[in-house]
Amino acid sequence: MRAVTQAPPAIPHGPAAGADEAQACRQELLGLLRGGSSGAAAPAAGRIEALIERLEHLQPADLTAQADQLAGVWELRWSSSSLPYLAVRPWLENLQLLDPAGGRALNLLRPAGPLGPLAGIAVQASIAVAPEAPHQRVSVRFERGGWLGPRFGDQRLELFRQVRQSFPAWLDVTVLDDALRVSRGQNGTLFALVRRPDLALAAFLA
Repeated sequence: MRAVTQAPPAIPHGPAAGADEAQACRQELLGLLRGGSSGAAAPAAGRIEALIERLEHLQPADLTAQADQLAGVWELRWSSSSLPYLAVRPWLENLQLLDPAGGRALNLLRPAGPLGPLAGIAVQASIAVAPEAPHQRVSVRFERGGWLGPRFGDQRLELFRQVRQSFPAWLDVTVLDDALRVSRGQNGTLFALVRRPDLALAAFLA
């Protein structure tokens, strides 16, 4: 009798395999971001950075084709910075509102929960997507900063002062989809944000 050998299973490769790996990385990263904090243990932080770097390779953003996905309300869920205002805490919402079509942005730090709409510290900025390849850079010019209060009808209470920006600012959006955004700042800081579909851009940027 002649032995019958079975061919080894095929190893996935090519674009389909890359898409599958990107989706697996994305799902794991979103799980860590939604359930974690900036004070996570070093192994978790290391895993987040490793997933981000892999996604930057497998799923690089292209803002010429993804401008609509860039727009919206985003919440910072992890950063490589040790600065207090970039920390992720359960009692704090660190929001970034982007309106690339209107050239506007707003950074908002406010209490989490029902007190959030009552008051927050905000910085308004003008933004523009740079035309140069790889089409990931967004220039930022900070304009006003101060207190953002509650809304009454069509009006929102606010107290802002002009901000003097003496240096050019920018960030690179390296990964972007409907739920996830990864950015690298001009000083090398890495940011991971998730979309907040429960918050409307128009409620903040009227």
